[in-house]
Amino acid sequence: MNFSELNLSKQLLNALTDLGFSEATPIQQNSFNQIMSGRDVVGIAQTGTGKTFAYLLPILRQLTFSYQRNPRVIILVPTRELVVQVIESINKLSKYQTVRVAGIYGGANINTQRNLILDGLDILVATPGRMIDMLIDRVVVVNQLQKLVIDEVDEMLSLGFRTQLNRILEMMPVKRQTLLFSATLDEEIENLINNYFTEPIYIETTQRGKTVAKITQSAYAVPNFYTKVNLLEYLLTDKKTLKKVLVFCKNKTEADAVYKELAPVFEEEISIIHSNKSQPQRFEAIARFSKKDLRILIATDVIARGIDFENVSHVINFNLPLQTEDYVHRVGRTGRSGKSGEAISLVTEKEKILFEKIEQFTKQKIKLLQIPEEVEITDVLTKEERPVYKDKSLKKLPKFVPKTGAFHEKKAKNKKKHLGGKRKQETLKRKYEAQIKLRSKK
Repeated sequence: MNFSELNLSKQLLNALTDLGFSEATPIQQNSFNQIMSGRDVVGIAQTGTGKTFAYLLPILRQLTFSYQRNPRVIILVPTRELVVQVIESINKLSKYQTVRVAGIYGGANINTQRNLILDGLDILVATPGRMIDMLIDRVVVVNQLQKLVIDEVDEMLSLGFRTQLNRILEMMPVKRQTLLFSATLDEEIENLINNYFTEPIYIETTQRGKTVAKITQSAYAVPNFYTKVNLLEYLLTDKKTLKKVLVFCKNKTEADAVYKELAPVFEEEISIIHSNKSQPQRFEAIARFSKKDLRILIATDVIARGIDFENVSHVINFNLPLQTEDYVHRVGRTGRSGKSGEAISLVTEKEKILFEKIEQFTKQKIKLLQIPEEVEITDVLTKEERPVYKDKSLKKLPKFVPKTGAFHEKKAKNKKKHLGGKRKQETLKRKYEAQIKLRSKK
């Protein structure tokens, strides 16, 4: 469906035209009228299908100019990077409207954020932790709230925001419209919906676990870490094919190790992002990758969801994720907005079980490729990969306990006491001598 067929204002249509968007995705098309009706909505769609615009378009369509200071719309997202991205999307769509918007998240000056809210705003975008702080301090007043949006709720729960989310929902006014958007739907999310939603409408535009059809998926069976590095370096040298690449690692330590190996080779073309990096460093890496100043970005799952990078040609899984659903989110960073993309996974023997689970979950057979002859297959292992040998003939030594001997408290009469001065000692001596003489006589 074309955006012109939806009940959008001229301002929104002009903004979409400036952005180069003409056709609505299924989630945008199916949710627009339902959100406009005022009903609670639960939208389930895979990563990269335009869920953010799906709720922003009807919200901005209904948002009229007002001088009130308290927010009428609150949008909750799991990460600070997503806060920035949602605000950017609002600013792009409201180019021809007057909309006051602000974002709050942890790791930034709370007083600056407090002043932004007190100045008055229409839409507040926040992470759950910082939102709780502002609600408790009564900086955010929700008596004029009309809509509450919970975006990427599955990621929010996996990051441990369950308690904060429940508390926020309990503090919201009863009369409100609640919108929930997620890539997956499980029992925990269903419980949240049953407790805090009023007869919601479910909009599911994709089969659970399915990846975008235009994404080509393949994998290499690789023996160890350093062979993975050699293969990754070989693949990344093809700049014409791998124009913009996201490399996902299992944790911060692995990401740092990969970056250390590849940084001398690709220099200004490569950067890294994970939760141990400072907020300015993370924002800078995202901005440079978005502007094509970087060709390669090494990351953990901190940016696997929600963050929208345009024209990512390849996603490379240096390590497979422990959660099979995260594979879908990672792969969804490419093949966005109807474009094609490619996902490559490097799989060791230990990751073989995870690989099989991913195939079962996505119901797709991933093509296994042969390692090119130019790639060096090394026997060098990392400390984590080296086997641990145990000699069963060696007996475990008993724990050494030093001998302290028996101990008991002395009786009161046997305890030494201070006998006073010389005169008192002589008096006691005469007393004892008299007692001894009496006993001898008896």
